[in-house]
Amino acid sequence: MSRRLVNLTLDTLEDLPRRCRQCVFWELDPVAAERACATGDPGLEKEAWVSRTLLEWGSCGKLVYVDGMPAGFTLYSPPAYVPRSMAFPTSPVSPDAVLLMTAHIVPAFVGGGLGRMLIQGVARDVSKRGVRAIEAFGDATGGEPDERPGCLAPVDFYLAVGFKTVRPHPRVPRVRLELRTALSWKSDVEYALEKLLGSMNPESILRPATRALTRNAAEPVASIPDVSHETPRHTRLSGQSTTSGHTVTRVDSPATAPTGASSSAGAYSR
Repeated sequence: MSRRLVNLTLDTLEDLPRRCRQCVFWELDPVAAERACATGDPGLEKEAWVSRTLLEWGSCGKLVYVDGMPAGFTLYSPPAYVPRSMAFPTSPVSPDAVLLMTAHIVPAFVGGGLGRMLIQGVARDVSKRGVRAIEAFGDATGGEPDERPGCLAPVDFYLAVGFKTVRPHPRVPRVRLELRTALSWKSDVEYALEKLLGSMNPESILRPATRALTRNAAEPVASIPDVSHETPRHTRLSGQSTTSGHTVTRVDSPATAPTGASSSAGAYSR
């Protein structure tokens, strides 16, 4: 079973469940949302909100696929982009946090860890933008999805994936997740390995192989007779001697030694 996490775009927006695709609970203020549902096209309003947020702020949602099938999604953004964020008794959202508007897992895939996967994906994304925390309004009534106020995820879900209650309320408590809490030990290990591999010098990694190649390349060369002793035609010779089968030619410097001298000051070429 393959699982894949992708960003929400105008293309992947169509993979949201139909009910969620038409919902503008978060994207519009209560009056505008009611008007859009009654006389307009709420799906178009949602598409316009996603487009604006993507252009002005960046990625604002995640979708998870299981074997190519949409299995869940989440939406998030700064509270300034969410008119409904000020309509709760536990508002406002802290200034150093983004608002996790909603999270939803298709019932057929509940219990597979996809919710945690979505939250970790959001945490990695917003942490790169300098955000310190994620906050959300949870539903504490315990009702069925169709009975919950708006598009609130159960508060028990948020608490299960690491959120802490910062503003208690009997119906809509506000919860908060510090970003370092959202990154699992596996993510920390992967990050540490990336840092370790990135700090290694590529030359030190390849040096053993380089030495082996150099040694192997040098071995056949050693069996080839050394012809570097051959004296250039313009060199003046002062004498020759033989040592261990090799010809040794002494070349006297014309400025320092007379011809035929046996002084050790001469230069030798072999």
